Amino acid sequence: MDNYQDHDALGLAALIARGDVSAAEVLEVAKTLAAQVNPRINAIVANVEPPASREPSREPSQDPSQELGKTTGPFAGVPFLLKDLGQSLTGWPMTWGSRAWSRKPAAHNDIVVERWLDAGLVIFGKTNTSEFGAKGVTEPHLFGPTRNPWNLDHTPGGSSGGSAAAVAAGIVPCAGASDGGGSIRIPASACGLFGLKPSRGLVPAGPGVGEMLLGSVATGVVSRSVRDTAAMLDVLAGNTATSPYLAAAPTPLLAEVGKDPGRLRIAVCTHSSINPAPHAEALAAARETAYLLEELGHDVVELARMPFDDEALARDFLTTWFAWCAWQVDDARERAGAKDADFEPDTLLMAALGRATKSVELVSAIENRQAYVRALAGFHAEYDLLLTPTTATPPPRIGAFDQPAAVQRLQDVLIRTKTAGALRFTPVVDQMISQNLSWVPYTQLANLTGRPAMTVPLHWTPNGLPIGSQFVGRLGSEPTLIRLAAQLEAARPWADKRPAL
Repeated sequence: MDNYQDHDALGLAALIARGDVSAAEVLEVAKTLAAQVNPRINAIVANVEPPASREPSREPSQDPSQELGKTTGPFAGVPFLLKDLGQSLTGWPMTWGSRAWSRKPAAHNDIVVERWLDAGLVIFGKTNTSEFGAKGVTEPHLFGPTRNPWNLDHTPGGSSGGSAAAVAAGIVPCAGASDGGGSIRIPASACGLFGLKPSRGLVPAGPGVGEMLLGSVATGVVSRSVRDTAAMLDVLAGNTATSPYLAAAPTPLLAEVGKDPGRLRIAVCTHSSINPAPHAEALAAARETAYLLEELGHDVVELARMPFDDEALARDFLTTWFAWCAWQVDDARERAGAKDADFEPDTLLMAALGRATKSVELVSAIENRQAYVRALAGFHAEYDLLLTPTTATPPPRIGAFDQPAAVQRLQDVLIRTKTAGALRFTPVVDQMISQNLSWVPYTQLANLTGRPAMTVPLHWTPNGLPIGSQFVGRLGSEPTLIRLAAQLEAARPWADKRPAL
C-alpha cells in the first residue's frame, strides 16, 4: 500500500470497507513505518501483540491477522495507538510513564478503550508520556525522551508527546491522548496537528480512575484531520452509569464538518503574566490566524489582557497538581509496591509539596475555579471564542527543563531527609511556575474551567517548527469549534505538510 500516509483514519476505514485493501495490509504498513522511524523519535514504548481488536469468533487454526477489520464501526480496521496513561488495555501494563507501574498489567479495559475497540480500531502499541503526565514535555526516565519529527533535537511537547510524534511521523493518522493542563493541545501544536480538549464530562473516565486531577483531565485524540477528531469524539462521548458529571446529549460532531460556522466574534489575546514576553513566532502565529479569521468574515477584537487573573490561576493549577502527584505516588506505593527509587526526583518533589499543602489551600484552589468560570462566562457573553497562541514559544530543545546538577543534588538530599515539603513555603513554587509554565501559559484555563479548547496548526517557524493557534469556547461548544476548525483547514490546508524524517 503505497499511499497509506495520504489518508486520514476515516479514509483508511473507507478503503478497508470497500475491500480496496485489507485491514491486515494496513496494519502491516503501520508496523513497518513504526519499525523504520520509531528508533529515531521514540514515540511507541510498547508493542501490543497480538493487536487488540473486536474480532469475530474464529477457529483456533485461523490466522488472526486475516480477521482484522471484519467488525463494523466507523474506524473498522484502522491501526491505532494508546497513550500509556489513563488508557488501560487488559493484560498490558499502563505505566503512566513511571517505573512504579511498569511491572503491573492492567486488569481491565478503560471505558475509552472499550469504545475505541467497539469503533473497530486495531490497537497495536502504546505511546510515551511524561511521568504521571506532570510535564509539558515527554522525557520520562523510564523510556527516555520522545523527539519531535520536525526537528529531532526538540520536544514534541507533552504529556501526549508520544502520540503526537507518532501521528506527525505518519505511523498512524490519529492516536489516543489526554489533557490535564494542555496535554492534547501542547503536543498537537508542537507537532503540527489538530487537537481538541473536550468539555468536562463529555467523555467519561474510568473505571481505573473516575475523575483524574479533580475533573481537569479530558480524553481525546491528536489527529492530522479535523474530521478524524470529530468522528473520534462521536465515538467517545456519552455518559455512563458511573459518570461524575451529567453531560448534555452529545451533538454528532462529524456532521458539523463543512457547515458554515457563521460570523463569530473572536477576541485575540497574547498577554501572559507568566511569560510577559512571548516569542515572536508565537505572536506571529496568533496574528496570522487573526488575519485569516478576518478574511473569512469573522469579527476579531484584540484584548490587551486576559479576562481573568492568569497568575492566580497558575498557582491554583499547581496546587491541585501537587496534591494529585502526592496521591499518585501514594497509590503506586500501595497498589504496585513502588519504592522511592521507582519515581523521578521531580515527581517526588511535587508529591512532597502536595503533602505540605494544607487541606484548606487545596479547597481554596478548587473553589477558585468558579471565579475563573464566572470570568469566562462574562467574557463569553460578549465573545464566542478566545484566541491565543497555543504555546508562548516554539517547541524547546530536548532537556531544556532538566535541573542543573547542583539543584539535583540538593533536591535528592531534601527527598532523602523527608524535608522537601518545606519548599512549599519558599519561592520554589514561583520558580516552578516560571520554569515549567512559561512556554505553555495559555492552556491551563480550559482545564480548570472545564471548557473545550482546540489547537489548529496554521503556523510554522522559519526553521520548520510548528506553533498552533488555540481557541477556547463556551461549555459544550464543540460544534462551533469543529465548524471553525474545518473552515480554517479548508482555507489553509495542513495535511500535506510533513516532516522530512
